[in-house]
Amino acid sequence: MVVAGGTDVYPKMKRGQFTPRHLVSLRTLRELKGIRRGKEGIWIGAGETLTAISGHRLVSKQFPALAHAAESVSTPQLRNMGTIGGNVLVDTRCNYYDQTFFWRQAVGFCMKKDGDICLVAPGSAKCLAISSSDTAPVLVSLGAEAVLVGSQGERRVKLAELYQDDGMNYLTKRSDEVLRGLLIPQEALGWRNVYWKLRRRGSFDFPILGVAAALDMGNGGKCRYARVVLTAVSPAPKIVAEASRLLEGKKITTELIEAVSEAAVKVAHPLDNADLDYWYRKRMTRVYVKRALAELTGLKLETEKVVQEPVKDEKGP
Repeated sequence: MVVAGGTDVYPKMKRGQFTPRHLVSLRTLRELKGIRRGKEGIWIGAGETLTAISGHRLVSKQFPALAHAAESVSTPQLRNMGTIGGNVLVDTRCNYYDQTFFWRQAVGFCMKKDGDICLVAPGSAKCLAISSSDTAPVLVSLGAEAVLVGSQGERRVKLAELYQDDGMNYLTKRSDEVLRGLLIPQEALGWRNVYWKLRRRGSFDFPILGVAAALDMGNGGKCRYARVVLTAVSPAPKIVAEASRLLEGKKITTELIEAVSEAAVKVAHPLDNADLDYWYRKRMTRVYVKRALAELTGLKLETEKVVQEPVKDEKGP
């Protein structure tokens, strides 16, 4: 198993989730470093730390959503170690999987490691662990490409095509391939972009919902490009395809934003495999999509509060 920052690999080795016989460090490879602007767009080496991404002047100016997403990952110490490549390829998460070996042994393990069934939905034929990357949905919304190097040479793939809807086999990357870097296309320069993250703890935590949005607004006020991407609602970053259809070629209004938020709710299927209730996470999808698009367009929306109704018994609440 290859390792760069190790902030995901080492804890999972301690818990017995990863059991490699050998580790190969990529940390000092110069080919995986660098943040620069070229003819094709912005190049970001996979070995660049999340701290370097969040504090880089070019990234902060052109892609504030990416800078914010990188800065929202975990704690400063781990961002100093963790890399953008590691966050893009980070393992899927689940409350039944991300436990100690003895806890998982006590419940009979799950299909993602050592077991036969998905404990979230025992009738499911596939693992339902969720994507937990903060930077991936932003990069997908910006149309970024992944540059992979393997035994058959170098190849490029749209980042959206690097993922698949399976908690165990969530990547289409071949086992012999290494992520060399990420390329954000030239046309994305100037696009408005934002990232909204929902988590239990405001200071640091994995996302239980993330909304990345990117818009290209023309001189006439009509939207030329729109992409809304969700994270932590499925094993892969979820593109809200209806958002592009509703927004592109039109002047964005509050009514359109409402329609896009409803479309996002329909494709978001959070399950009982992360923090907080899944019904709350689904309802917050509507709220966060509205807030993200309102921030990009400058439109004012009615505030919406989502609170859990108290459980009542015969004696009152």
